[in-house]
Amino acid sequence: MGGIDLRDRSVIELGAGTGLLGIVATLLGAHVTITDRAAALEFLELNVQANLPSELRPRAVVKELTWGRDLHNFPSGAFDFILGADIVYLEETFAELLQTLEHLCSEQTVILLSCRIRYERDHRFLRMLRGRFSVSEVHYDSSKEVHIYKAQRGSCKDDF
Repeated sequence: MGGIDLRDRSVIELGAGTGLLGIVATLLGAHVTITDRAAALEFLELNVQANLPSELRPRAVVKELTWGRDLHNFPSGAFDFILGADIVYLEETFAELLQTLEHLCSEQTVILLSCRIRYERDHRFLRMLRGRFSVSEVHYDSSKEVHIYKAQRGSCKDDF
């Protein structure tokens, strides 16, 4: 997988946890919406404030997002990239996660999901994802057993 130019691109991170992906994307020049459930927002906001220089903080917005709910608070198809790291683990959230991805995605949006494939449920999610998007594995780290998948509406032929 080659480099990705995030300068002035619109990015959303789902299930941010500590916000590492969103913070790095901001440092690389993106305008980033960093999301998680309400219970995680206070720590997430503190982490973003502590790890971004003051001049970059306006480029990172922390917002509540519970997958499948209140999606009208997020513009449909407005993001160039959707990022998620280790967010595929609760099977009961798969349908809501897919609904959220579909809402946030335009034809040009690139979804990048990193995860470990541990259980049958993880394979089940990938099958569900492939039923709605074109999906390709763009990187595999065998030492950590981490996969990075790229998903897009339509064809994944285009490089990003």
